[in-house]
Amino acid sequence: MPDLTRMRNDYTLGRLREDELAPSWVEQFDRWFTDAVAASVPEPNAVVVATADADGAPDARIVLMKGYDAGGIVFGTSYASAKGAQLAVNPRAALVFPWHALQRQVRVAGRVERIGDAASDGLWDPRPRGSQLAAVASVQSTVVDSRQELEERVRLLDEQTPEGPVPRPEVWGGYRVVPERVEFWQGGADRLHDRLRFVRDTAEGGGWVVQRLAP
Repeated sequence: MPDLTRMRNDYTLGRLREDELAPSWVEQFDRWFTDAVAASVPEPNAVVVATADADGAPDARIVLMKGYDAGGIVFGTSYASAKGAQLAVNPRAALVFPWHALQRQVRVAGRVERIGDAASDGLWDPRPRGSQLAAVASVQSTVVDSRQELEERVRLLDEQTPEGPVPRPEVWGGYRVVPERVEFWQGGADRLHDRLRFVRDTAEGGGWVVQRLAP
C-alpha cells in the first residue's frame, strides 16, 4: 500500500489575486469554466452535489451541470431520486467543481429550486434516446435485483415507445442552486492556497462582498 502520508503534489500553476477577480461570481466562474474546457479537463461540467435529509444526514454524488447564469447553477435529475427526496425536505445544497488539472476548485452553497416544466424540457430534449429510455425505465436510487432486470425494462420500453425522442416524464426535471456563497480556490505552493469568496450581503439589498479566506 502506498504511503498516504507522503502522497501530495505542490501547487505551482497560478495565483488568484483580488485585482484579477471578475466583478461578479458568474463572470469569474465563466472565466474558469472556459479555461477548464480549453485545457481539455475531463468532463469540466461534472460537479459534486451534496445534500442532506431532514435529520441532517449528508449525502453526495457527481452530476453534470447543464447550465449557469447569474441566477445559479442548473442540473437535471429524477425528483424521485435520493437527492430529490432530500431536496424536497431540505432545499439546500453545496457544490464542488474539482478541476484538478488546473489546481482549482469552485465551491458553491445556497438554496435550491425547481426550474419549471419548459426549462426542464430544455434539459431533457437534447439527451440521446438511449439516455431518455434509461431515465424513464429506471426508478433512480431504488433497489433492483440485477442489471439484467434494468436492461430488460429498457428493452421493453424501447419496443413500446415510438421512434424518436422520448417524452419527458413528470418525475424528471431540473434544479437550480441559487448561490449564497461562491468560493474560487487556486492551489498555491507550500499550501498557501488562494481562496477568494463571493458572499451575498443581505444587509445591502442582496449585493455581494469578496472575502479572502485563510488556506
